[in-house]
Order: sequence, then structure tokens, then C-alpha cells
Amino acid sequence: MTSTQPMIQGSVAPGFERVRDAFVENLTRQDEAGASFCAYVDGVEVAHLWGGEARPGVPWTEDTIACGASVATGVTALVAQRLADQGKLDVDAPVAAYWPEFAAQGKDAITVRMVLSHKAGLPWFPDPELRVRLDRPETLLDVEVIARLIEAAPPVWEPGTQCGYHSTTYGWIVGEIVRRITGKSLGTYLRDEIAGPLGAEYWIGLPEAEHQRVAWLIPDPITDTDQFYKFMSADSAPGKAMFLSPGRRYGDLTREGMNQPTFWRAELASRNGVGTARGVARLYALLASGGELAGTRLVSADSTARHTEVQYDGNDCIWGNPVRIGLGYMRPSASLAMGPHDEAFGHPGFGGAIGFADPVSRVGFGFLPNRMILALTTDARAEALATALYACLKTTA
Repeated sequence: MTSTQPMIQGSVAPGFERVRDAFVENLTRQDEAGASFCAYVDGVEVAHLWGGEARPGVPWTEDTIACGASVATGVTALVAQRLADQGKLDVDAPVAAYWPEFAAQGKDAITVRMVLSHKAGLPWFPDPELRVRLDRPETLLDVEVIARLIEAAPPVWEPGTQCGYHSTTYGWIVGEIVRRITGKSLGTYLRDEIAGPLGAEYWIGLPEAEHQRVAWLIPDPITDTDQFYKFMSADSAPGKAMFLSPGRRYGDLTREGMNQPTFWRAELASRNGVGTARGVARLYALLASGGELAGTRLVSADSTARHTEVQYDGNDCIWGNPVRIGLGYMRPSASLAMGPHDEAFGHPGFGGAIGFADPVSRVGFGFLPNRMILALTTDARAEALATALYACLKTTA
């Protein structure tokens, strides 16, 4: 929005007025569109704000939901954590213990831990017939085809020897493990066992009845440039990991993939989670509070400590940026800020969205914008909100 008086709604707790100021500042920037933000402290909601436009001419309301891209990866990590905490998933077991067909092509020694920490060596798979492409969302619905392609794929590198963010395959692999263990799709398990009981509006596989609520993503103009195409095309490592079609640009993926109802409906557990900022913040508020929120316990504090322990600290071999990774959760690094405490954990989404937990200050944080700003570092809008939030915590302590 270009107006200096954007429609801002919601509320902040006394003492957290600076958070609202930061949110307004974000939305008054030139060409900003819409966003929602929510934060919990010690299990209590201290800020819930929304404003701008969800779609051209359509205001962002309290009921608007948005796709946060890879924010879903952290939510998928929570699904794996809960199964492990229940004794149903052994992260040190081979994936093939749950999914025997996965062992083909030398993948028998790949463990669940390697998958969760992006060391499995399967950031993409051979697909000469282009049966699975993110810019053609109808191809994402056939989970059997995707599973067979993963089974037939050889590792890109020796499993366990490198770390490269599996931006798309992470969700498919974890999703199939969840289905083999529970008999439910990952999205169904998420609703039944986590998001539903917690009262968190967040879906992986969005029901058709909710489609009219979704904000449209606005691609960063850089994604249509030749310069960015050199970085991310069907022949580059990032483009392969994103399953781009030949000749297509990331802007095409946003317009023709991520903004389509078929994309929202698919269960792409590391790319297409859709929900509210409040839903994301509630999930992380639970983790920041030791696994219990508002009388609902879903995981133990001990399991959170195990699943957030750093498994890799170095440069990502696909994307090139420095990363610190736990079992699916990202940790603060030179390229990712999540407040002032190193103990924080969560996951960003390509384009600016982020959710994280800070167990030191017991913060649950969720930010979902619809104007995508692409960078391999923390989005400046999210950083401004986090800076304001922690400044308020100092004055209210």
C-alpha cells in the first residue's frame, strides 16, 4: 500500500505499544501490501495486529490466512517431535524401518535424523518427464507418484556428509514417514493432534472451505530478472530444490503456483503451510513454554531440547548461506536472527515470513506478510517487530 494511513487493526497489551508502531511503520513503506503479526509472552498474547490488503482491493482482516512458505518446515518438525515424544518415531532409525521401499538406490542407511537435519542427500530427485513441478500445482496432488520418484532416486551426495536445505523434499519424505506410522497424512495428523487441540489456525493441505480467506502473495520483482534467474533456474541447485520447470522463473512459481487453490490444497509439508500469524505464534508459544499452553500439553520440554540441539553449523551446500540446524528447526545464525537469545529456534519462509520460539523470554512469534522480499537473511520487517517486542520486554520486566 502506498497510503500513509494504512488500515491497522488488532491490539497490543499495555507496555507493548512500540510493537504496534513498528507494525505501522512496516505497512507505510512504499509498495507494502498486507501482513499479520502475533506474539505471546509466557503463554499470554501481548500483540495481535493485521492490516493492509490481502488481495487487490480486499482488506486484510482478522480472518485472513496466508502462506508462509517454509515456515511450514518448522511446523513439520513439531509433528516429528510429537511422534518421537510419544515413542512412535526413533530419529536414529533408518527411514526404511518405516518406509521399506525408501531403501532402494543406496538409501538404506539414511536415518530420520539425517532427513530432519537436511543431511539426507535428497534435495531433489530425477524427474525427466517433469511429473512434479511447483509451478504446476496440479502435479503436487499425486502423492503416490511423488513417493515412487523418491524411492527410485539415488542420493545427490553421500548421506550424512553434507548439509543442504531440502526445501521441498523434506516435507514429502517426513510426510510419508508420518503416514506409514500413523495411517494419516501429515496434514491430517497436524490438525488432529496439534493444531486442533491447541486452537491454532494452521493447515498443511488447506480445506476448500477456507480458500476464500487466503491472501495472495506478491512476488519480489527481483524474481523476474535475468540476474535472479541465473541463481535460481531449473538447472541451478536452488532451482532443482524448488522443482522449477525449465525456462520458468521464481516469480512464475509465485503467481502460477503458490497463489493457486490447488497449491493450497496439496500437502507439501515444507512449502505450503497456510494459517494466521496467531496460529504460528501459538505453536511456538507452546514450545517456548515447555510444551504446554493454556492447559494443553503436546510435547515435553526434554523433547524440545533434543530436537533443537544443533546438528549442523556451517554453510549450506545448496544455497551458500550460513546455517545452524536442529532436527527440522533452524537456530540463530549469521544469516538468521530470532531475537537476542541464542537458545531461540523456529523457521523462516522464503519471502519474509517467520515463526520462532524463545524459551529464555518465553516468546512465541509469528509474522506473515504477503509482499515477498527475497533474501537469505532475516527479513527487515520481522527484525523491526522483534526489536520492538524485546525493547518492550525490557521495560515491562
